[in-house]
Amino acid sequence: MDKITNNDKVEAAVLRKLLNHLRENTEVQNIDLMNLAGFCRNCLSKWYLEASKNNGHEITYDEAKEIVYAMPYDEWKKKFQK
Repeated sequence: MDKITNNDKVEAAVLRKLLNHLRENTEVQNIDLMNLAGFCRNCLSKWYLEASKNNGHEITYDEAKEIVYAMPYDEWKKKFQK
């Protein structure tokens, strides 16, 4: 089981799939995600920021959000936030 759960390539592919899914389903609001799943796109951004720093890559929270949202956060809010 450890070979499967600790496979960085598999985990990276799953994260990419999740991010793409969220990018394609912009009607799903962060508050909906928080209420139903206990995390949202901003949480993913914070986790991305933490993992980056833990692996020696200094990025900002805004840069992490831009990676998760595939655009600047303010732009995403204007386009998709209700």
